[in-house]
Amino acid sequence: MLKRLTTALVLAAIGLPATIYGGIFFWLMMAFFLTYAAWEYVNLMRGANFEPAPLISVAGVLAILIARTQFPTYESAVFTALVLLAMAYHLNAFERGRDQAAGDFAITATSLIYMGWIGSYLVKLRELPGGLWWFFLILPTIWFADSAAYFVGKNFGKNKLAPRLSPKKTWEGYWGGVFFGTLSGVLFAWLWRNNIDVTLLGGALIGLVMSLLTTLGDLGESMIKRQANIKDSSQLFPGHGGVFDRIDTWLWAAPLGYYLVTWFFL
Repeated sequence: MLKRLTTALVLAAIGLPATIYGGIFFWLMMAFFLTYAAWEYVNLMRGANFEPAPLISVAGVLAILIARTQFPTYESAVFTALVLLAMAYHLNAFERGRDQAAGDFAITATSLIYMGWIGSYLVKLRELPGGLWWFFLILPTIWFADSAAYFVGKNFGKNKLAPRLSPKKTWEGYWGGVFFGTLSGVLFAWLWRNNIDVTLLGGALIGLVMSLLTTLGDLGESMIKRQANIKDSSQLFPGHGGVFDRIDTWLWAAPLGYYLVTWFFL
């Protein structure tokens, strides 16, 4: 517990100033998170006997992030070129005797999509008008929902939510997380009401969507780790696992939050 708390405090000491200040500091933090998560994903899939292309995955995620946040005119061209490059790489691997190259290609492409294209919404969300406050409305709701799901599930959980993916998760914990996640959306909408144009009902909507759907990000990473038979994506953060372990729900929250904000509040 002390190790987890110490790691959390160190991460907060680095992450909060970067998020609040924004700009290049926030961008660099997200670039590190997303590229490192891509590297972890590649290693997880190696544990499942696949051979994705690590350089294309990691450098490709960085290239997509640069294109989507700095040169959006070229984002589609960059993404398309990377997928074609991945295909060419794995075609060559097959020709050289790698019979599972088609599956390897799918995993390389998935890293570009999941950590690159989808992950870049973390930066795009922060860059919206009032982005700091939207970020601090959306992300904390999933933290509240996760914490509530844990405590409710631990004390009252009886019915398994996804026994193969995450045996400790229960439906009682899930709905507890949805309830308290929705309430936290209302709370943060009230706290930030002078900074962004959001009503309490709007905060409830954001909290509800976040807490209903971002659990799928957690379960998705569990699926990947179980296929690889590995507990944590890495040991980068003592007591917390790796970057992918920390941002699995963020990867769902960022695009969902981005479109909720742009469609309904801006």
